[in-house]
Amino acid sequence: MMEMADQIVEEEAVDDLDDEESFFQDIDLLQNHGINVADIKKLKSSGICTIKGIQMTTRKRMCDIKGISEAKMEKIKEAAAKLEDHGFITALNYSTKRKNCFRITTGSTEFDKLLGGGIESMAITEAFGEFRTGKTQLSHTLCVTTQLPGANEYPGGKIIFIDTENTFRPDRLKDIADRFNLDHSAMLDNVLYARAYTSEHQLELLDYAAAKFHEEPGVFKLLIIDSIMALFRVDFSGRGELADRQQKLAQMLSKLQKISEEYNVAVFVTNQMTADPGATMSFQADPKKPIGGHILAHASTTRISLRKGRGENRIAKIYDSPDMPENEVTFAISGGGITDARE
Repeated sequence: MMEMADQIVEEEAVDDLDDEESFFQDIDLLQNHGINVADIKKLKSSGICTIKGIQMTTRKRMCDIKGISEAKMEKIKEAAAKLEDHGFITALNYSTKRKNCFRITTGSTEFDKLLGGGIESMAITEAFGEFRTGKTQLSHTLCVTTQLPGANEYPGGKIIFIDTENTFRPDRLKDIADRFNLDHSAMLDNVLYARAYTSEHQLELLDYAAAKFHEEPGVFKLLIIDSIMALFRVDFSGRGELADRQQKLAQMLSKLQKISEEYNVAVFVTNQMTADPGATMSFQADPKKPIGGHILAHASTTRISLRKGRGENRIAKIYDSPDMPENEVTFAISGGGITDARE
């Protein structure tokens, strides 16, 4: 009887894996269409691991991959077009596809309500604010809450954390894990950490992240970058390099958006603020604004503005969202991470 139960559990696990596998088509399928293994390896090494990934890559960028000629590129594109249906679908079919989306709790029920259930998958959620407004604390809390089973049969999963400011602290995760009664070693084992040193390195790490998502389909649920603009601020200085910076930033955000849709993961990024010297002339109430300009503003699906409240309290406000109304809530930062504010 016991063996039977084990078998059923195993079968269910295999079914779940099949569901995740069918969410994207592996690039190895190109072998059946006359593309050789060496060329597929070249594509994988540059972060293209799925058929959808080929469609998301421009012809120009594909030709830039070492060893991929124009003729080969056309052949690969042609084979991918046969495998992936890239026409129009009805809104009804798309709404069925959207059911694969899941939401990750922030640790505060009020904050979750503001976001419509939590941090959404297949989307980029950006939190910006001054220092000490809880951006990094929110990132750390999400590292733990992502591992908890949640609403709508969300099973929990692993996290990739890309740190650009050297603010990641495993000991902080242990404190938050105690609140949810999680084993420290197992919890830390589910978080993959990388420290990025330059904006180029940050972009390369996204290729490694995509490869990881492909290696273990359906296992990873969240990608965190804390913070997204810090290194771009350092690597590109002055107005002269602004256009170049924004172009590189647009490429990275485009890659992030594609990864989130391709592998059904949630992407959470934090962002810094800048003082706007011209704002005092126009009598704006708050002369500070998030950095990254319009490119970052358009790339983020949901933008959350964080500001300080009284004591340990912080205020989160929906700054921009495709489906949530503009609203604000108060949450608190405690020893166990992000929680509801005490009245």
